[in-house]
Amino acid sequence: MNEFELIRRHFTQAAPDAVLGVGDDAAIVRPSPGHDLHVSVDMLVAGRHFFPDVDPEALGHKTLAANLSDMAAMGATPRWAVLALALPQLDGAWVEAFARGFFGLAAEHGVSIIGGDTTRGPLTLSVTIFGETPHGQALRRDAAQAGDDIWVSGELGLAAAALQQRLGRLSLDLPPECRRQLEWPQPRVALGRALLGIAHAALDVSDGFAADLHHILDRSACGAEVWLDALPTHPALHGARAQLLSCIAAGGDDYELCFTASPARAAEVEAAARQAGVTVTKVGRIVTAPGLRLLDQHGTAVTLERLGYDHFA
Repeated sequence: MNEFELIRRHFTQAAPDAVLGVGDDAAIVRPSPGHDLHVSVDMLVAGRHFFPDVDPEALGHKTLAANLSDMAAMGATPRWAVLALALPQLDGAWVEAFARGFFGLAAEHGVSIIGGDTTRGPLTLSVTIFGETPHGQALRRDAAQAGDDIWVSGELGLAAAALQQRLGRLSLDLPPECRRQLEWPQPRVALGRALLGIAHAALDVSDGFAADLHHILDRSACGAEVWLDALPTHPALHGARAQLLSCIAAGGDDYELCFTASPARAAEVEAAARQAGVTVTKVGRIVTAPGLRLLDQHGTAVTLERLGYDHFA
């Protein structure tokens, strides 16, 4: 199987919502009238973002999930994606399983794969995704307002705990949901769309809650107070909460949404979460004084050794 046979067999599917999909020098798409186009790119590198021996079907799922999470963070409806693969060798069974996970998640979210590239090299996966929101309605990082509640979806720290265990740095007996969150994250696309017109600022939690919240604070020129005991995690981890604090507050690979909204919209936030089938938790508030204060149950500021994942550390 050569490069072109690989593309034809595993990565060429009909794209009825594109003007022109796979098979030409470039794809052609036409956004919906009255909508803004969103574009995001993510890269995953073996040994840096995933273990080389990971289940290839799970890896295909996660490769697209990372991009879908970026669309979710802005309330965008994902539409199209292009995929670039660097593969050490052409392993037909591996590629078939990867494609199954990738296209399975794409079908779940109505995403058409409209192009890409392949080459030989260290295992590297890159997706560029396109989505859209009604004109001027996107959720952005620069829209937080003093007095806003800070919310987070789902549960934090599960993937980070699974990673630490895999690296031999954690000896706890973890629930299976931890590894599943690491390998099969579920992007909160429905929640992001449901929050349009309700939330002010939003982003996805991929590098760690504290580090990612800092991006909202920097872009919105404000600060925040966060109640560490309020950060949601799996019930099975509550007994080890102190030991897992860095995973919960600063671990990566959560792919949950962190967003702000006026306290007056709390009921609408909770209704949007129910509509999306996702839990949400209020974890703090936006303040005018710059900086992020992480507070324990007594209101005492806590300093973490690190706030999140650093790709160059």
